Amino acid sequence: MLRPSRLEEEIPIAPESATAIRDYRRQISDIVHGRDPRLLVIVGPCSIHDPVSAREYCEKLVPVAKSVSQSALVVMRVYFEKPRTTVGWKGYLNDPGLDGSFEVNAGLRGARRLLADVAGMGMPAASEFLDTTFGQYYSDLISWGAIGARTVESQVHRQLASGLSMPVGIKNRTDGNVEVAFDALVAARGSHHFPSLTKEGEPALLETTGNEDVHLVLRGGSRPNYDETAVGAVVSASAARGLDTGIVVDCSHGNSGKDPDRQADCLESVLAQRRSGQERLVGVMLESHLVAGRQDEAITYGQSITDACLGWDETVRLLEILAAQ
Repeated sequence: MLRPSRLEEEIPIAPESATAIRDYRRQISDIVHGRDPRLLVIVGPCSIHDPVSAREYCEKLVPVAKSVSQSALVVMRVYFEKPRTTVGWKGYLNDPGLDGSFEVNAGLRGARRLLADVAGMGMPAASEFLDTTFGQYYSDLISWGAIGARTVESQVHRQLASGLSMPVGIKNRTDGNVEVAFDALVAARGSHHFPSLTKEGEPALLETTGNEDVHLVLRGGSRPNYDETAVGAVVSASAARGLDTGIVVDCSHGNSGKDPDRQADCLESVLAQRRSGQERLVGVMLESHLVAGRQDEAITYGQSITDACLGWDETVRLLEILAAQ
């Protein structure tokens, strides 16, 4: 594998993009902590398998994001790794050719090039940090990070979150357990020492100062957890543990039963709760692509090959509803 520093030399971050990403990170932090009343909206494909369609998606999203910017900060979902319960395609970074060739260097180059293009279009990017070394190759281009439901109990990922330079959402476990996410928040806000690799690819002992911008993501589990009762229980439990954390609701996954059409119900519930005064709800996540649904093989351009997504027209409709309310 090539060194992270070499990839940064090949595909450098533009100075104006670096400045914009720092500002987006600050804006997201302000939303998470209640200093900015807008809603954080993380929207985009379940996972990236085709950078060409991802670029087109970004181009279409930019003007929509600007039109709703008074009500929401829109961040494009640009996920390159696919966590698996058992086996399956592990994502663009691991297998960009979708053919089992595992050309990881090609995946890393393609991912960084796409993120640089997204930043160049003025769109902040969100991504999950699954493999703890891949972040060295592109984290400077990420405005919002995630620790997923399958790694929330991992000490290594909690340490990683403590050292990332952007706000990080931490999901509840796949079965719906939120307590482990609370534990992860406490851990990620603390400082840590742990072995890792430098950008030059050398082994090193890293020290972190802790990440005060980590926050909770409710993604459902054996049942949805976005309704008023579930959110109220989470807010009370959070307060009991002394955790002042914003809550982002993932409208897909367990909260939609993987039925993309049910994401609209979830979003409408979040908006209703905010109107009723639930200030801890600060954001939503939507899985969306150019074409609705999913496919097993990459045949239809702009359609997900992992989880089923909303189509483009429905995505715009939901964003307009959000802005109006």
